[in-house]
Amino acid sequence: MTHELLRHAIGLAAKARESGNPPFGSLLAAPDGTVLAEARNTSVTDRDITAHPELKLARWAARELDAATAAKTTMYTSCEPCGMCAGAIERSGLGRVVFALSTAQLGTLKPAAAGAGFTKEGPALFDEAQVPVDGYYR
Repeated sequence: MTHELLRHAIGLAAKARESGNPPFGSLLAAPDGTVLAEARNTSVTDRDITAHPELKLARWAARELDAATAAKTTMYTSCEPCGMCAGAIERSGLGRVVFALSTAQLGTLKPAAAGAGFTKEGPALFDEAQVPVDGYYR
C-alpha cells in the first residue's frame, strides 16, 4: 500500500509539472489507505510561494479533521517536506509522513538555490516581547 500511495503522490507531482508548476505532489490517507485529500504544487500558476501541496494538506487537515483523526493519518509526498511545510505538518497534528525523494536526493537533481538568502538579527527587546507571550502556552 505504501508504494501505491507514493506512486499516486509522484503522479500528482507529474501533473503539477505538466501545469507549469514545480513537480511536487502529496496526499493524505486514512489508516486503511483511503485517500482523504490530495494536492499539487501550484506556486507558479497561483503566484503564491506558499502553494506547496504539503502545506495545503496540513491546512486542510487542521480545518477538517479532529485531532484524533489527524493523528492517525499519513501524508504521502513525492519529496521530503521543506521547513515551512514540516512546521505546518507538525502543528496540524498529522501522524506520519512518508516521502519518495529526500531533500539530499532532490539537491542532486536541481541547481543550487539562487539568491543571497537573508540576514537574521535578534533576539532583541526580550522584556517587551515576552509580555504578550508569557502564560499563553500554559
